[in-house]
Amino acid sequence: MLQLTEGFHTYFAGLGKGQFSFFKKLAYSCFTTLRWFLLYDEEVNQLDSHEWHKLIMVHHWPATVCKEVKDHCKDPPDYWTIHGLWPDKSEGCNRSWHFNPEEIKDLLSDMRMYWPDLLHSSPNRSLHLWKHEWEKHGTCAAQLEALNSQKKYFGKSLDLSKELALNSTLQKLGITPSTYYQISDIKDALVSVYGVVPKVQCLPRQGDEEVQLLAQIEVCFSKDLQLQNCMEPGEPAPRGPEARPPASLGLEICKDGVLFYPALNKTNH
Repeated sequence: MLQLTEGFHTYFAGLGKGQFSFFKKLAYSCFTTLRWFLLYDEEVNQLDSHEWHKLIMVHHWPATVCKEVKDHCKDPPDYWTIHGLWPDKSEGCNRSWHFNPEEIKDLLSDMRMYWPDLLHSSPNRSLHLWKHEWEKHGTCAAQLEALNSQKKYFGKSLDLSKELALNSTLQKLGITPSTYYQISDIKDALVSVYGVVPKVQCLPRQGDEEVQLLAQIEVCFSKDLQLQNCMEPGEPAPRGPEARPPASLGLEICKDGVLFYPALNKTNH
């Protein structure tokens, strides 16, 4: 290697001024071209990493969420609330596109009712959740024209939630709190209404708990906002780290067998 380096020094030292200038320009041109290709490759990789295929409409059950955080919730509602609308394989797509509550001021009444923050107790507590959901998930969902602003993203999420009507749907199906169910019965009942396979998540059995607790229900939509399967019929639930949903509170896809649908214990809040 030393001999090769000395050879290059000897060669360039023997070049005339014009020849040396030519090689200098050639080297600069090669470096610029290589740098452009590297930057282009990095940009393509970033675009690929932000590609997604379906939207996941996520509702969670306050009684289970509050149990997971050791009953630190502040006045949780006794109905299913929105957790978020998530593209399936992408998050944090535009870190410079910050949440602005002024853009959703016309939606605040519905947002506070259907999309409350269960975990923070400050006066403006829900802003924390909405900011998180927009900056992590909304900036990626904004690839769709129907979701390409904060008002559109949150407004369409509210619309989809109302169309699903999860609370009344479960009641009509006879699925009510304080009851044990087979996970297969809950999924089959939801399929009978929505026509697609949802994903049901549980809080795993802990301490003196006898069974897993019903925690979260996901219903999926295509990019044209049509219902689609979250999981194909008969598809086995993933195991290990991939079984945990993004931003989960220790939740995992419910295991086959029995689960408990807990009632909200209001005496603890």
